[in-house]
Amino acid sequence: MRAARALLGIDQRQLAEMSGVSLPTIQRMEASEGTVRGVVDTLIKVVEALDRAGIELIGENAISAGGGRGVRLRQGKAPQDT
Repeated sequence: MRAARALLGIDQRQLAEMSGVSLPTIQRMEASEGTVRGVVDTLIKVVEALDRAGIELIGENAISAGGGRGVRLRQGKAPQDT
């Protein structure tokens, strides 16, 4: 969610307004470790708001339909010590 907000140049409050979800809910969702936690209806509202704003969410092992690029750490790999 943070990456999507960064691409749009919006803050948590703006995402809350766009999706009709409360600011504390957005904050809790972003604070989730790993998979975003939340009520399914709430997650759908946020995903739909991001979609309307032009964000394409690329699922694990999925290819972007628009040919876009992204960065993802391959599973089982750790950052190299520098």
